[in-house]
Amino acid sequence: MAMTSLLALDDVQAARERIAGRVHRTPMLRSASTSKRVGAPVHFKAELFQRTGSFKPRGVLNKLATLSDEEKARGVISISAGNHAQALAYASSVEGIDALVVMWQTASPMKIAAARAYGATVDDSPPDIPAAFEHLDRLVEETGRTLVHPYDDPLVMAGQGTVGVEILEDVPDANVVLVQVGGGGLVSGIATAVKGLRPDARVIAIEPELSNALQASMAAGEAVTIEPRSLADGLNGPYAGPNCVRVCRDLGVENVLVTEEAIKDAFRWLYGRLKLACEPAGAATAAALLSGRVELAEGDVVAAVVSGGNVAPQTAAAILAER
Repeated sequence: MAMTSLLALDDVQAARERIAGRVHRTPMLRSASTSKRVGAPVHFKAELFQRTGSFKPRGVLNKLATLSDEEKARGVISISAGNHAQALAYASSVEGIDALVVMWQTASPMKIAAARAYGATVDDSPPDIPAAFEHLDRLVEETGRTLVHPYDDPLVMAGQGTVGVEILEDVPDANVVLVQVGGGGLVSGIATAVKGLRPDARVIAIEPELSNALQASMAAGEAVTIEPRSLADGLNGPYAGPNCVRVCRDLGVENVLVTEEAIKDAFRWLYGRLKLACEPAGAATAAALLSGRVELAEGDVVAAVVSGGNVAPQTAAAILAER
């Protein structure tokens, strides 16, 4: 069984039991048009249909399920560009836990509003991402709240790994699994599940060229900080989690980068061919396939995650209007 000292298939299976009945079983959609274009069967895991519009509640619910009564009473805190904020707000509301989320002034107004609507207190006073992370550190110390890290907590990673279990249950012959990356929690969790169930499978981390924290970190052998600038705001992590980097290195996760134009082309493709109104981050895996960045062999069967659907209408309209 493929595993690391941080995370194993058993951890993912335990997470699945904890969150059972509390998240949607999202569909695997076979795309004939994409399969024909890339020369291999392609299935898309539609996590944009998950509660709150992304995969994020899986990890949050798993983490919250392990908190003591005392920790729940003190409340939780986190930082997010939007999807994790919404997931933490939603899951905390379900659990009766007070949630505080740090965002920043340039974050998506739609995602800030959604986090507040789900019941979280949002502190969006920091002007940018680096300032937001510094602000988070101060608030964790001052408030005594439990940090629910958006990606670098093994319990969060294990929860995200349930996506990988579902992929192989629905498409048992999938041997190439594509996962988009911001901070690395989703890909490290999925890799743990997929490699544990099918050690010969390839797991490929897809990042924008303008937001390549995981690739840079794996090359350096440690987490490095970057200045992310992709239009795919859900993938704009300033660094990949050290735990995520370690798991990905241990399990032999591959790296592929995609251009901004490829992301927009894939966004239009998913919208037009599969009727998936995803966000730019969710289109990154399709971007890697459609732009030929993923080398496929005869007999390969591809599973690609579409990670979220929380796109601002004006962003979607602008991309769809381009040709």
